[in-house]
Amino acid sequence: MGTQCQAELIAVGSEILLGQINNSHAQVISAELAKYGLYVYHHGAVGDNEQRIRRAFETASQRSNVVIVTGGLGPTADDLTKEALASFLDRKLVLSEEALHHLMQYFAGRQRQMPEENRKQAYCIEGGELIPNENGTAPGQYIFDRNVHFFLLPGPPLEMRPMLRNYVLPRLIEVFGGQQALISRVLHFCGIGESDVDEQIQDLTAGQNPTVAPLAGEGEMLLRITATADSESSARAKIAPVEEELRRRFGSYLYGVDDDTLPSVVGRRLAERQHTLSVAESCTGGLLASMLTDVPGSSAYFMGGVVAYDNRIKESLLDVPSDVLATEGAVSEATARALAEGVRRRLSTTYGIGVTGIAGPGGGTPEKPVGLVYVAVADGRQTQVYRLQYRVSRAQVRLRTCKQALWRLLGIME
Repeated sequence: MGTQCQAELIAVGSEILLGQINNSHAQVISAELAKYGLYVYHHGAVGDNEQRIRRAFETASQRSNVVIVTGGLGPTADDLTKEALASFLDRKLVLSEEALHHLMQYFAGRQRQMPEENRKQAYCIEGGELIPNENGTAPGQYIFDRNVHFFLLPGPPLEMRPMLRNYVLPRLIEVFGGQQALISRVLHFCGIGESDVDEQIQDLTAGQNPTVAPLAGEGEMLLRITATADSESSARAKIAPVEEELRRRFGSYLYGVDDDTLPSVVGRRLAERQHTLSVAESCTGGLLASMLTDVPGSSAYFMGGVVAYDNRIKESLLDVPSDVLATEGAVSEATARALAEGVRRRLSTTYGIGVTGIAGPGGGTPEKPVGLVYVAVADGRQTQVYRLQYRVSRAQVRLRTCKQALWRLLGIME
């Protein structure tokens, strides 16, 4: 297969296929390998069945020269990763005195007798190498066979990740060199649609190094620029002119880069200016306040919010005039304006945001259809109101509305 790493990741566990847990390992391992120019070409998941795991090994070995497996190394009868690989490679499972000693020490350190079922974890594939697990009972294993580097790692993240960093990555760099640096830069945009951007970046997406690719972002637009080079600085130098061109074309919609989020960027700007924010939410039901308070340190600028579903709450707590509710309705420009101004006044903040709408799936009328939302931003001098209309699910209406509210606040803060 040559000297380039062509890796495949396999997550073992029926709970992944049942949707009970996320396969977060795929993201973590892919990101770690990418830092060293080690390429991952396939992700997969398979349930706790020895024959199906074996077939996953058969398929992976035909197209990949590195196979990293997470899960299925525990002490119970449905932990079958070692057994499946041993069967596929036609190797025996043999008792490792080193692994058994580690197990006994692990339980002794916790003043417990080692359960007999844990003895299973001391059996290793003949001819393989142990990967020490300092944080649990399941040792990992490394086997090179059929021109494939197999790495077996435990499922718990606190066990898997140190083993990945301390053993798997050094071994892969030793084998494949890892001289190439693969660097990505993600630009975050709001207020412009993906189709609008796609039409204007076809010349950039045609490039090979760096590449430009759109990423899925609910209620926003993300573009990832990726470059490979002999060093990180050289890769970043390739990215720079492409980023500059994207900023030239879409700078008015750009709000952040890499790990930035709308709540974090809004929070940073509020904190820098020593400004404060409060929110009054109807259809978003507290989601906006939740997004803001997910950011560490948000207590410095976010004073609080009111979830005003019922009209009586809008009137009594936020001073929305009863005649506005009677004549214009709860979902209206006037109500959104009154919500933003009322919460700003009541909580004595620099800015106030008001949100009201029909998230659905029911409750719409021909005049006010499902997905109609009004967002208002008040700063004491003026109040801007924005009418939004969505044709998406209830959850998407709520999330997109929150992002639009933060985006509109950024615009007023300019």
